[in-house]
Amino acid sequence: MSEELQKAEDKVNKEFKKVAEAIADIHVAFRTVKDAGPMDDLYGLLDDLEDRVKKARTGGLTGSGAKGHRKALAGYQELLNPSTEE
Repeated sequence: MSEELQKAEDKVNKEFKKVAEAIADIHVAFRTVKDAGPMDDLYGLLDDLEDRVKKARTGGLTGSGAKGHRKALAGYQELLNPSTEE
């Protein structure tokens, strides 16, 4: 495996790990919403859940997340199967 391909694969794995950790945060927030009672602030709990989903998708301030994973994966796949279009 070329060094460039290995770096691309490492980046995909790193981005995936970040998203997996963010998904764990989503599960915690979802469980809190699910376990809420009639006297809990559902709006606030749902707002927190939405924020965590957005962070998982976009990466928040770090600019990573699923969007970063998508970009890293596309770069890796391009190295595996370079397009013939020039």
